Amino acid sequence: MLINIAEAQTFGTAVNVITNNLRLVVPILFLVATIVFLWGVIIYITAGGDEKKIKTGHQYIIWGLVGLFVMVAVWGLVRLLVSFIFGTTALPPSPQLPDLPGIRGIISP
Repeated sequence: MLINIAEAQTFGTAVNVITNNLRLVVPILFLVATIVFLWGVIIYITAGGDEKKIKTGHQYIIWGLVGLFVMVAVWGLVRLLVSFIFGTTALPPSPQLPDLPGIRGIISP
């Protein structure tokens, strides 16, 4: 990523490189936070009354939700700042899962 930014000739191309890299990373971070949350739910459900497992599952649930909340809040702030600074309604799109070969019509229209 740093090499691509160093090769950028203008500020606009540097921003495009960063934006393209973030479009790849953000969905993966959402996926990781969702997996952490779901793993916590599984641990919590299968604890069977074991206080240590209940506490561990609870911690995973909390951190998964915190991760999701932070990412959604930051994305909202980015949209707000772009509209405030550039005064445009053409805001960056919300993060989406990448298209998978063969099932494009199912994930995206």
